Amino acid sequence: MTARVQPRQLAFALPHAESLTRDNFLEGPANEAALALVDSWPEWPNRIMLLVGPEGSGKSHLAAIWAEQAGARSISAHALTAAAVPGALATGALVVEDLRSSDVDERALFHLMNLAREDEAFVLITAREPPSAFAVELRDLRSRLRAVPAVSLMPPDDQLFRALIVKFCADRQLSVDETVVGYLATRIERSYAAVRQAVEMLDTEALRLGRPVTRALAAELLRNA
Repeated sequence: MTARVQPRQLAFALPHAESLTRDNFLEGPANEAALALVDSWPEWPNRIMLLVGPEGSGKSHLAAIWAEQAGARSISAHALTAAAVPGALATGALVVEDLRSSDVDERALFHLMNLAREDEAFVLITAREPPSAFAVELRDLRSRLRAVPAVSLMPPDDQLFRALIVKFCADRQLSVDETVVGYLATRIERSYAAVRQAVEMLDTEALRLGRPVTRALAAELLRNA
């Protein structure tokens, strides 16, 4: 008798909305300085400020909170062009997301910083590394960037790390209990990106198998990862 082979259920990757409101921001020692910067606007030490932190550390969430307060427009650093600068600064406030020295038009960025100073506009730049680590060829831009005050987001402490697991699960409408949170918290890398990746994998596998997200499923997934 030929054994029946169960068809493999396909899990479709659907977009998941992540709330970027002030009330939904998880506070902790790792991000208190960055949150204080956003909350202190417009009393900033400089009209151009830089938020520095690893992937998934909350930079975009903080930038979204500030943009709502300041009426700021937002543009990805890699999409910045000289022609786009005046329009980007039209409201007097701008978020420049994910600045990387390897993927930015240096002259456009220099133009932006000069025009922002002339117009007394506010600019919040997010980046994964501090300006001192940028490989910038344009000397005037290099010195200008290094003069921008930077506020860093640190790795999460235990309380914030567990809260991030719960939040990312909630964003995906996953119901998890403390056994799942505790298991993940002690077995994945202590980073924002690792939490996001682990929860995404759990969601995908639970959907594929038609199973709830449990400690047993998390154990199977991490064992086979």
